Amino acid sequence: MIEYIRGELTEITPAMAVVEAAGVGYGLNISLNTFSAIQGKKEVKLYVHEALVTGGRDDSFTLFGFASKQERELYRLLITVPGVGGNTARMIISSVAPPELANIISSGNERALKSVKGIGLKTAQRIIVDLRDKIVALGIQSEVPAGGGSLVNVNNEVRDEAVSALTMLGFSPAPTAKVVTAILREQPDLPVEQVVKLALKQIK
Repeated sequence: MIEYIRGELTEITPAMAVVEAAGVGYGLNISLNTFSAIQGKKEVKLYVHEALVTGGRDDSFTLFGFASKQERELYRLLITVPGVGGNTARMIISSVAPPELANIISSGNERALKSVKGIGLKTAQRIIVDLRDKIVALGIQSEVPAGGGSLVNVNNEVRDEAVSALTMLGFSPAPTAKVVTAILREQPDLPVEQVVKLALKQIK
């Protein structure tokens, strides 16, 4: 299984990125959010979701690339919902930034989901019913303040690594993500190990 690909960004369109790593060019389907995040960069790191598409005359192996683990996690959750395929999931995460999407689902905002092209009321309701509890449990909605408003940029890579480390130590993901995000908003340049040490003092 491919966890991520790090290498030179040799080609990019709003729907596809080609990353060369160890002499191999990997074509990855991307969302508009990831396109915006990596556009103009020479070296990139994309988290990978592998999909085997069966049916028809030929089976195809497709790679999807995401700028953050949070976006990949949301994509993987979306494709578990009946009626939401890979392209629909990519359309959803292209239309709404990952933290905002997580907040929309966790708060049960059907109207906001319906505003995405191709998403009707029944699909929006199914997404909320199937994923609300999972998103809350994972804590990935906690980056968005309840009252909305602009966010201070948080280093997603450091955040994800810190939350992962603390989760492996036995802490619950939701409060852990909240504490880590708050720490990085106040001190955005902290390395992972310092974030973990501070979080250990604050998590209840």
